[in-house]
Amino acid sequence: MFGLFKKKTEKEKLKDQYNKLISESHKLSTTDRKASDLKKLEAEELWKKIEALEEK
Repeated sequence: MFGLFKKKTEKEKLKDQYNKLISESHKLSTTDRKASDLKKLEAEELWKKIEALEEK
């Protein structure tokens, strides 16, 4: 109940965005391999940012 109004940290937002990109990549893999690879590349770049935040 008290976590209802809690704002997400930047790390949590990036992880949500990462999961969304991976999901889209998986869906596209059956129809458009090139687009799927691009989404996966975006997700990998985002993951590098997440790791950089974790190191701080």
